[in-house]
Amino acid sequence: MPSPTGPGRATDEEMRAVTEVSERSVETERSRYDAVSAQERWRTYWEEHNTFAPLDDGSKERRYVLDMFPYPSGDLHMGHAEAFVMADVIARYLRLQGFDVLHPIGWDSFGLPAENAAIQRNAHPADWTDANIETQANSFKRYGLSLDWSRRLQTSSPDYYRWTQWLFLRFRERGLAYRKASFVNWCPKDQTVLANEQVVQGLCERCHSVVTKRQLTQWFFRVTEYAQRLLDDMDQLEGHWPDRVLAMQRNWIGRSEGAYVDFTIEGREEPVTVFTTRPDTLFGATFFVVAPESPLAAEIVTDEHRAEFESYLEQTKRTTEIERQSTEREKTGVFLGVHAVNPVNGEKIQVWAADYVLADYGTGAVMAVPAHDQRDLEFAQAFGLPVRVVVDTGAADPNETGLATPGDGAYVNSGTLDGLTDKAAGVSKIIEQLQDDGVGESAITYRLRDWLLSRQRFWGCPIPIIHCPTCGEVAVPDDQLPVELPDLRGADLAPKGTSPLAAATDWVNVACPSCGGPATRDTDTMDTFVDSSWYFFRYCSPGYTDGPFDPDDVRRWMPVAQYVGGVEHAILHLLYMRFFTKVLYDMGMVDFVEPMRKLLNQGQVINQGKSMSKSLGNGVDLGEQIDKFGVDAIRLTVVFAGPPEDDIDWADLSPAGSLRFLQRAFRLAEDVTSEPGADPAAGDVALRRATHRHLAEIQESIESQRFNVAVARVMELVNVTRKSIDTGAGGADPAVREAVEGVTVALSLVAPYVAEEMWELLGHAPSVADASWPVIDTSLLVEETVTCVIQVQGKVRGRLDVTPTISDEELERLALAEESVIRALAGRGVRKVIVRAPKLVSIVPA
Repeated sequence: MPSPTGPGRATDEEMRAVTEVSERSVETERSRYDAVSAQERWRTYWEEHNTFAPLDDGSKERRYVLDMFPYPSGDLHMGHAEAFVMADVIARYLRLQGFDVLHPIGWDSFGLPAENAAIQRNAHPADWTDANIETQANSFKRYGLSLDWSRRLQTSSPDYYRWTQWLFLRFRERGLAYRKASFVNWCPKDQTVLANEQVVQGLCERCHSVVTKRQLTQWFFRVTEYAQRLLDDMDQLEGHWPDRVLAMQRNWIGRSEGAYVDFTIEGREEPVTVFTTRPDTLFGATFFVVAPESPLAAEIVTDEHRAEFESYLEQTKRTTEIERQSTEREKTGVFLGVHAVNPVNGEKIQVWAADYVLADYGTGAVMAVPAHDQRDLEFAQAFGLPVRVVVDTGAADPNETGLATPGDGAYVNSGTLDGLTDKAAGVSKIIEQLQDDGVGESAITYRLRDWLLSRQRFWGCPIPIIHCPTCGEVAVPDDQLPVELPDLRGADLAPKGTSPLAAATDWVNVACPSCGGPATRDTDTMDTFVDSSWYFFRYCSPGYTDGPFDPDDVRRWMPVAQYVGGVEHAILHLLYMRFFTKVLYDMGMVDFVEPMRKLLNQGQVINQGKSMSKSLGNGVDLGEQIDKFGVDAIRLTVVFAGPPEDDIDWADLSPAGSLRFLQRAFRLAEDVTSEPGADPAAGDVALRRATHRHLAEIQESIESQRFNVAVARVMELVNVTRKSIDTGAGGADPAVREAVEGVTVALSLVAPYVAEEMWELLGHAPSVADASWPVIDTSLLVEETVTCVIQVQGKVRGRLDVTPTISDEELERLALAEESVIRALAGRGVRKVIVRAPKLVSIVPA
């Protein structure tokens, strides 16, 4: 077993107790828990009795516990072992607390990984996906998860994606789904576009290829319309979602306050609008920069400079976005041969194309204030452009130091702002001037961009749009949904830059639903994140045929009480599902705006300090570990390893130690000889106090999601109970039965198979999953006496048995009167007494 330290982990004393349990030889045990037969028996029982299906009859208060959608990429791995056991602990605990619990399962079964894997194996994605789902389903059942299998679904089923298409069309009717030409992220390996959120440090988040830019006509969701609501509604999640997830979402949305400013460009009738967070530095704008790939650059470049510009544009296309944004990279650019007019002073400034400006940032153009922006300063110095200080921050001149001064100070060289020292006043005054002159206004912008959702791949939900040369874009009528994928077995599905669906001419060529003339289907498919943005609603009524979900069912079960999954989805999935929920709220389909009340992020399972990988030779096969040690031992090992959010290193863990502990716990149930229902009040009072104290601490640890500490408390209670059996009245003591029943119920959260065996040995009808959480007798939690340690000059000089409610004054009086303390002081006076009632008195001699 590990010896974790830090907040939320078990203490060193607890770890020593646990180690003592783990290392004890099992040769002296009278019998052994048979993990294999227990797993087979109780898995069959749960399935036959549909143990974990909710009643949904109103007899109990409801709770919805949800794991993030698994992807059917193969059998379960060690990451699944950790992620799914955490939600299972919560679901089982809530059942024991008397709640009606919905804990469903399904698969996010569309997407690139399945398609790529199928192509490599010369298989059809549907066959590959369905086979993996069956493999995972059997493994989930083996793993003892308390899942409701009657609600099972998968996104690649037409019964599911019919409603994905229906939702797409409703979004389109509200102006939230649209198609436009745009520079997009392009993955050259997967041959498809990517949303901004799917590009991580310039790489495809799936295959890690360097992402490039292409101009294509694509489908988008207008998520930017909900940017402020996505920010504001995070107030509901404070204290319930991890702080780092909320911070990541706020940063991605990126709200900025400032102003729109219009610059006139030579030879162009319409002004170019830029956004700036520092309109108060406009007098320091000494040149103007345009993204090379923006339409504006190609439009305004003069003939004299066009050849140089086009060469630079080709160079830019070969440069990754992360390279362009690097602060270490030398600045490059070309003069476009035209000038812009600074609207606050009428000064003509040069217009340049430079790759440190991106086309998808605002209008793809920025005003450059080199004295107060480091990137602009480096560019100005590289090309000999003027640098003018307009805010005196007290720092040295950037012209001399090469360091921009972005701070606040007194305005200089700033016309009407000169003499002001307050930034807010300066911003307010310049915005008022811009508005009066009709060349600008205050504005709020967001870093967030609309969600690019179309993909040039086969294995995804077809976009339900028909393109007619006469009618344009026409929605597929609702009664013709779903638009099912053609079979295409035997066809070449390898990525080619266009969707393989384009080759399925019988599927593509259709009559226009509007005019009846010849038309073609849209051949792109939807990003799989569309599917996973609403699946949790479908779980509430998976067989519903009049809509994506029954609103009454959703009202009964949602919002989800507890969501569990990896922090890697903090931006992609969590942001998109929040957006979907707000749209559904606006459509009147749900009555809440946040779908998940609480979020728990589990860490990773690594090995030898690194992520598990076949190439590194440090992979651990979950199935093999289960075969060797049993499901309960693996579950227990994972939960006990540390707080859920921390990474755990399998090399540091001991499933063998977990199995020894389970054998020891199992023996307790064998040793109980009192009858069920025996009155524990007639038993050992000391054991009863220990039992109720440990159960109270287990309960508090579960509710604060310190599951590892809860396991440590169970292990301690096993030790205490074993000692009572061996040295006290034995298994006939009804207090022993109470303790062992408490151990069994608590252990059922993490080791359900052995807990079922123990529950049966204790004479109870199955299943322990239908039992109740032990009622804590609070009177037994009150300690009659507490041992107080007395220190003199840091050394222990005595102990007192005192009441837990003793006052500081009384405890100090008793300590100073203690004979051993008087001897230690040896006639010296007392300079200071520190009292921490009821456990410590520290005396400092004069």
